Amino acid sequence: MILWPHYLAAGKNKVRRYLNILLRITTLGARFLFVLALAKFLDPAQVGLYGLFTASIGYTLYFVGLDFYTYVTREILRHPEGERGRILKAQAALSGCLYVIVLPVSLVLLIWTDMPALLIWWFTPILILEHFNQEVSRLLIALSRQITASIVLFLRQASWAIAAVVLMALEPESRSLATVLALWSAAGLAAALLGAWAVSRLDMGRWRAAVDWRWVKQGIKVSLGFLAATIALRSVQTFDRYWLEAIGGLELVGAYVLFMGVAGSLLTFLDAGVFAFTYPDLIRHNHQQEHDLARALVRRSLLQTVAVAAAFSVVSVIALPYLLRWIANPVYQANIWLYPWLLTAMIVNAIGLIPHYGLYARGRDKPIILSHLAALGAFVAATWLLSASHATLAVPIGLNVAFVVILIWKTAAYLVMEFRRTGAGVILTP
Repeated sequence: MILWPHYLAAGKNKVRRYLNILLRITTLGARFLFVLALAKFLDPAQVGLYGLFTASIGYTLYFVGLDFYTYVTREILRHPEGERGRILKAQAALSGCLYVIVLPVSLVLLIWTDMPALLIWWFTPILILEHFNQEVSRLLIALSRQITASIVLFLRQASWAIAAVVLMALEPESRSLATVLALWSAAGLAAALLGAWAVSRLDMGRWRAAVDWRWVKQGIKVSLGFLAATIALRSVQTFDRYWLEAIGGLELVGAYVLFMGVAGSLLTFLDAGVFAFTYPDLIRHNHQQEHDLARALVRRSLLQTVAVAAAFSVVSVIALPYLLRWIANPVYQANIWLYPWLLTAMIVNAIGLIPHYGLYARGRDKPIILSHLAALGAFVAATWLLSASHATLAVPIGLNVAFVVILIWKTAAYLVMEFRRTGAGVILTP
């Protein structure tokens, strides 16, 4: 009877994990079908424009967020609930100031790159909603509210994707980017309302406290390094599309977006079943000086990541030709050679996240920052050197080179960190 509460808690944790995985898989399935529907119902050039738009949104998110969440996440877990409202208010105040600077510059750059007017009009509302929902989801995950975070994510990413697929399948006149962007915005608003309600239900105090700009300044100092690293990494995953457009045109970018959507599904699986549960526990173990438990968690996460990546690779390689046959567009079939390169890049990226979380939880930010900066340099150098001789292969090869640099750098830093703590053989022993 003494062990009953322990088993009950363990059972509840398993149910939460499985429910979280189910929600994430449903979201993944919806996004996957959405990418296929775009390829089926829109011209490859339109799919390419969608890919450029989403990359631009994702890139700008880092400038309006300043990667301040990396500082907030650790701070909010160190403070009692009664202090947390003050922290979030300061984060919101900083973001408001950043929007005044970043948004006009972003719109000017979009106009300069000849982005269609339709996409420019939708850029601001989608950016704001994506940013708010992203920060709320990060907060909920950090506070171990993974189920609520997954529901918000479902509304934000899956609900409108499902609606778009159904609408485009039943109504030919709806097969346009205008429909896609309108549904995206509507779902983002619904997710924002749910996220705001979920945060209001948390027992966090001091919302009326004045913004502590000295604390914000300290957070900026900490997060700027992460911002440089994140922008460097995001630059790789944004410039790849623009560089590919310059080399092969919008249709090739459309094929790239389709195959990246398939390969990138691996990270969604891993985020739902592994990373969403791993990194809050890693932070907690390290705060409590439970380094052996943290190390065991890193090892288990690595094994889980490799197993999921292997299974995903087999299934996706078998299924992809049948999916392309259903899409029935020669542009995608002619560029299927992209997929092995992109799949390999995503696998390397996923494995590199294991030492990343191990370093981040211990507060070892410098190797993370340096690895991302080195990766951007490696991507630019490799892609530029290969552009003349290998043309369209240059970008996917450059992407792989970037993620290999990150993997090697972070793994070496993590092993050195653990070696200094306990001695040789620490990673190989349970």
